This record gives sequence, C-alpha cells and structure tokens, in this order.
Amino acid sequence: MTLLLVDAANVVGARPDGWWRDRAGATTRLLTRLAGLPGRPVTGPDGGTVVCADVVAVVEGRARDVPAPDGVRVERATGSGDDVLAACAVRLDAQGAPVLVVTADRGLRARLPAGTRVAGPGWLLAVLDELGCAPPA
Repeated sequence: MTLLLVDAANVVGARPDGWWRDRAGATTRLLTRLAGLPGRPVTGPDGGTVVCADVVAVVEGRARDVPAPDGVRVERATGSGDDVLAACAVRLDAQGAPVLVVTADRGLRARLPAGTRVAGPGWLLAVLDELGCAPPA
C-alpha cells in the first residue's frame, strides 16, 4: 500500500482549463477527484500496480482554506507549499511509509529523500480520468 503525496498546485496547473480564474475551486475539484483513490489499485508510473492506501494533498495560497473531502488528508501551507511537501516527504520516509510524490517541480524533486518515487501530474490526471474520478460538474 502506497501513500500518495500530491503537490496540489502543481497538478492543478498542469491542465490549461481556466484554473487561474478560480484557484480554490480548481483545487476543490482536484481534491474531490482524489477522494476516489484510497483503497484502489491503479497502474503506477512504472507500469506496475500501486494500491493507494492514503492521499495527502499539500495546498497553498488562495487554495489553502479549501475543504478536505473524506478520503483526503490536506496539509495547509501558510508559506511555501514546497517546504511543507518536502517536510512531509521526509517525515513519511523516516516512518518507513512507501510514498509516491506527485509533482513536476524539479526543485522540489531535488529536495525529496533519496529514493523517493515521483510521478508527474500527467500520470495522476490520466489515472483519475481512467478510473472515472471525474471532476464535479
């Protein structure tokens, strides 16, 4: 079982769907979609199967106060979302939790513990689409 640690701002920004007009709304839609992942097996970024045990999403800025749906733990960054995500990854790594971080941010990837598995937003969005975890209308 793998914990999915999501850079929400990075994933939201991966599709040019007008998210910049309503960052909080776009983040809420992403979190709602992520709530469908815990307990489900998905095709991992390496082609193997990943069973998502838990989802932790780091939110920041205008999206910091969005509600957390059941099934998603939200870490609210009062400053840098990258700092919070990197600290979460370090803490989870120290606990021995198998973690898959979702971000395209190269600087953030460089701050993760050695050996941390990473996938880009495109992988996550494709998984959500494939599973039918559609954004609310």
